[in-house]
Amino acid sequence: MPTKDTLNMGKVFATLTITNRADQIRAGDGTIAPDQVRTVTLSNVLVDTGATTLCLPPEIVAQLGLELLKEVDVATAMGIGKARIFRDASIAIGDREGTFECLELPGGSNPLLGVIPLEALGLEPDLKNQTLKVLPITSNDTYLTIL
Repeated sequence: MPTKDTLNMGKVFATLTITNRADQIRAGDGTIAPDQVRTVTLSNVLVDTGATTLCLPPEIVAQLGLELLKEVDVATAMGIGKARIFRDASIAIGDREGTFECLELPGGSNPLLGVIPLEALGLEPDLKNQTLKVLPITSNDTYLTIL
């Protein structure tokens, strides 16, 4: 019978803080109070290199008050379906931060962190150690390239 350790083998989970970037801007210009900035910290978010971007269930999207950008077709394990894309989800993981689009998952689904935010933030899944490796941003080893 599989144990919890064998069920999670090769999986990487992350803790991330997601903030409504539009709220951050409004707080910065004094339109709203800083304590009105909507933010949520999620632990045990699956790092999924099969997912393109940040994927959140509808209740988290609603809690953050993210603005709808568009509806798109998405390829899933169940085939092609419709999904909604929201804008201005600011993700912070450790000392790395960036603003990304967010795909709304069906209700009851767990959040996923996909490849676009991983690459943009310079994070790489280390399956052996089940952690996120932080890639360097200085010296000749920087992950940032312009070729």
